[in-house]
Amino acid sequence: MRELAAVVLMAIGLSGCGVVGRTSVKTLQLAMQGKPDVQLTAADVAANRYPQIKVNGPKGGAVLVLGSLDGDRQGWYSNDRSIVFLEDGLLVRTHGGTPELQDMRIDGDNPFHDLHRIQAPITVQRQYDIMPGYRFGVPVSGTLENLGIENIEILDKNRALLHVRERLKGPNWNRDNHYWVDPANGFIWKSVQAIAPDVSLEIVQLKPYSPDLKR
Repeated sequence: MRELAAVVLMAIGLSGCGVVGRTSVKTLQLAMQGKPDVQLTAADVAANRYPQIKVNGPKGGAVLVLGSLDGDRQGWYSNDRSIVFLEDGLLVRTHGGTPELQDMRIDGDNPFHDLHRIQAPITVQRQYDIMPGYRFGVPVSGTLENLGIENIEILDKNRALLHVRERLKGPNWNRDNHYWVDPANGFIWKSVQAIAPDVSLEIVQLKPYSPDLKR
């Protein structure tokens, strides 16, 4: 695993006392505050050269920066060390907060590599490990359906994205996940994904990790 958060801070700390250096420091601090009302402009995001996502949950929103890479798994960190782990844009784990998704795994074929290719509805089988309550191995079935192209605004830019809905069914579980993906390569720009039967997180890519856009 390559830990990037310390490198981010060190690089900005060494960037000098000029306007660019001060702007980068200010942007990184804002991006890692995790305040419920945190809002970034396109200029704020552009001033920080590191990948950033916005996560909205039941207690408000925060902007997280890419802090670790482990194979296909990305760890996105807030300043209070809360972490969201993504694989191909799929939410697979969280750290910090309640409830906490300790693990989510796909049984069998994983259609999330190619969401833009979905035509007819398909079914995916998941297992969730959730705390508190030691809810391990919770089986959940999801049905993915292509809802067509929608215009989604991200940082004042409109994107024509394919909307894929996933209806989840499981023990005490009846929620929908939503994914807005690039129709050309399947990259997930925005999503709403459940971490428990009654809690979902909204994830928006503000400045993606550049290799993800070259699939």
